Amino acid sequence: MKWLTGAQYWSSKISSQAIEDQLENSIDQSVLDIIRQVKEAGDRAVNSLTNQFDGIKLDDFTVTKDEFAEARDRVSPAFVPALEQAKTNITRFHQRQLQQSWIDSSIPGIVLGQQVTPLERVGIYIPGGKAAYPSTVLMNVIPAKIAGVESIVITTPPQPNGKVNPHILVAAEKAGADTVYKIGGAQAIAALAYGTETINKVQKITGPGNAYVARAKKWVFGEVAIDMIAGPSEICIVADDTAPADFVAADLLSQAEHDEAATPICIVWNNKQATAIQEEMERQTALLEREEIITKSVQQNGKFILVEDLYEAMDIANDIAPEHLQLMIENPIEKLGYIKNAGAIFLGNYSPEALGDYMAGPNHTLPTNGTAAFSSPLGVYDFMKKSSVIQYDKQSLLNTVDAITELATTEKLTAHAQAIQIRKEDDSNAKA
Repeated sequence: MKWLTGAQYWSSKISSQAIEDQLENSIDQSVLDIIRQVKEAGDRAVNSLTNQFDGIKLDDFTVTKDEFAEARDRVSPAFVPALEQAKTNITRFHQRQLQQSWIDSSIPGIVLGQQVTPLERVGIYIPGGKAAYPSTVLMNVIPAKIAGVESIVITTPPQPNGKVNPHILVAAEKAGADTVYKIGGAQAIAALAYGTETINKVQKITGPGNAYVARAKKWVFGEVAIDMIAGPSEICIVADDTAPADFVAADLLSQAEHDEAATPICIVWNNKQATAIQEEMERQTALLEREEIITKSVQQNGKFILVEDLYEAMDIANDIAPEHLQLMIENPIEKLGYIKNAGAIFLGNYSPEALGDYMAGPNHTLPTNGTAAFSSPLGVYDFMKKSSVIQYDKQSLLNTVDAITELATTEKLTAHAQAIQIRKEDDSNAKA
């Protein structure tokens, strides 16, 4: 973990983006080539790319009923009840996000409103690289189901045996996905965006993935909608003296184990507390299965930021706008109003980020890389669209003719003005 003072944090923000830009340009070249192949050759390209990147030759990349049945037999007896409990909590939380159409006719002669309509076809990407995430299946499929999406398909990379991780399949079945395709990478995003002989084009793509998946989502945006361009996982913990050092360390490491690019940050104003947390991190890391990944994440991206007080800590946390923010401080709910930018906020010593990943109910698909400053977690609202509804009767329109004409002519849009004036003239002729 790097150690920074608050002043060093602010000055470190002024840095070159040349290396990052170079990496993105390299990835973009590969991704654009993959997208071109899928657009031109459909299923044939998807099969070829799956063979190239995953070493798998597939006659059919649609998961069959027999494969779903086999998956149910392969998961542990305790897995399904845990999945059902998570599903219940996630469903309960997201049902509160459901938006309704509305109509306002309070002004005589005028009807205004908003029609809320679910998307028809949605594609969800579920990673299958360093780890498989059945929880992510629930977090994406359940809001889409609540919104009323008609067709929900999942793409996820095949395992070396040519099959999909059984936990992902069981989660997909329980959540209510309609179809699962065993394809991954940028080729899966392209197939969802443009369609192939097997896969119907969708209207929106959601779900996290590696750098190639993220860049593919960026390049197909506009052809389809996307949820966000998710970066590596990140956690920021603001900890005072009441936070147990072993708790803080465990929570930092829980995000570091995602991958080497994950970012664990701890903001403290007590040097002794920071030292105790670092010692705990070193002790716990040696006991964890993903020790190598954690070590690289912590060494490359981990930071302790030593500040003057809680309020400087809040300022820096807001500037970071982290994916996950834990306030492990005394009476955290009293300080909640100071937080403006965070994907999810966890209050107190017994609300670890891992609780949000699996069981609490709020969505764990969150904005990363500072985008929490202007973005929100995935929700039911991401799977719905809105249409404005406008109806004026004759007299209501005539009452506003002069005002509309003035605005239209000011903008030199005379055809707009004429579309209004012609109705006024028609009324005058009728009266004559």
